[in-house]
Amino acid sequence: MTLGHETAVSLRPAVAVDLPEINDIYNHYVSRSTCTYQTEPETMADRAAWFAAHGSAHPIIVAEMANRVVGWGSLSPYKQRHAYRFTVEDSIYVRHDRLRHGIGSILLARLIELARQHGHHSIIAVIDGEQTASIALHERFGFTRVSHMVEVGYKFDRWLDVVDLQLML
Repeated sequence: MTLGHETAVSLRPAVAVDLPEINDIYNHYVSRSTCTYQTEPETMADRAAWFAAHGSAHPIIVAEMANRVVGWGSLSPYKQRHAYRFTVEDSIYVRHDRLRHGIGSILLARLIELARQHGHHSIIAVIDGEQTASIALHERFGFTRVSHMVEVGYKFDRWLDVVDLQLML
């Protein structure tokens, strides 16, 4: 897919060689943003374990431009209890210098397709209440707000709200 005058964006399943770029994209936000509530950078060992824990029903995809990973998305088990097995949680991260180029939309559209293909029943998005762009992105794809939890996270010396959105497949 081409975004205006820019290089085409292509999507593909993530492979182990992508992990350093995936980790770099994620860790940029750990110390700078409330889009993740993680407070310490992800180690490569932890990223490798995360990657290994994602099977075919819980894919990880990357977005590339000019042979460089510019974003990634994943479907993860929503909760570990067996009764939740048909519900997944999505994650989408775009390189900080590639925001507002439609990459998040491309990733989310593909994750929704993959969730349907794998027989999932719903997707949950767990988003910081101040991340209005991420909330709006999910709402554009039909996600609806199902909860707003007040002051459940604490990062950057302040309390943070969490908004849960859900898409029934």
